[in-house]
Amino acid sequence: MGENAAAETPSPQQARAQASAIASGKTAPQAEAAPASQLRALFDGPRLSPGQRRIAQYLIENIAEAAFLPITELADRVGVSQPSVTRFAGAVGFSGYPALREKLQSIALRTLAGGPGAAEEDRGNALQAAVDAEIGNLENLRRDFADPDRVIAVGRELSRSAPLTVLGLRISASLAEYFAYAARRIHPDVRLVTLGGSVAYDALLQSREAGGAWVLAFSMPRHAQETLTAVRVARGAGLKVALVTDLALGAVADEADVAFATGTGSRLVFDSYAAPKVMCAALLQAMADADPERTQARLEEYEQVADQHQFFLRD
Repeated sequence: MGENAAAETPSPQQARAQASAIASGKTAPQAEAAPASQLRALFDGPRLSPGQRRIAQYLIENIAEAAFLPITELADRVGVSQPSVTRFAGAVGFSGYPALREKLQSIALRTLAGGPGAAEEDRGNALQAAVDAEIGNLENLRRDFADPDRVIAVGRELSRSAPLTVLGLRISASLAEYFAYAARRIHPDVRLVTLGGSVAYDALLQSREAGGAWVLAFSMPRHAQETLTAVRVARGAGLKVALVTDLALGAVADEADVAFATGTGSRLVFDSYAAPKVMCAALLQAMADADPERTQARLEEYEQVADQHQFFLRD
């Protein structure tokens, strides 16, 4: 009876796997990217120095005000020299700071006019403001998902990698654990690494020796030195690295083969991760779509085991 019921009534995960495949067709109108996404796209191509990355991050986080600063004040606020700002403008493809500022102002003016990503300050109390900030992060992610092809492609590669290693150290461990727990339902060999140092080193080398091709790594603020070390070890061993992080600029992102930047909530004492969790779910969906027969078979098998051993309460 239990097994037949499990076979006839799909679990929520099975139903979503059957009905929610990611469509790569561009049938919906393309919404303009949020200011933060536009700036990431602008700054993400060149290989920037640490000082230049600080300038980029300041501009992303303070676009509405920073776009109108003279070069002297921008340099003072970031803590770099004026020539550094000029070199930064050249590094990201502009003839100088005036040309860069003109571009920044065009983005900022759309924000101030109430366009995508416009800030809503002084709305409600601190907890409501934290929720508003997370809603903004999710709206930015939604605009990034207007073209899902990169998520689909990386999900396909993660699905093929056997074993698949999932790495998350310190504060990032919770995201890695969530992803690994779900991925094990649809992938035959998922290896979770939440300890750094030699433990991570051993796990990454063993994964490569066992035939693994990819590591999915998480790096949330404050970014851990041991995460950077582990990513470098993975690359040195011949593994490719997909990274979920808060900003596609920085030492860890520079080492990754592909990086997905999602905003984190930073209005409270500890960060919140609404958008990174949705990114996890999107990558899991892409993995499920990459091999639908395997996905369905594994989910059905798991439901039978769960029913047999009564893993879950009957609501």
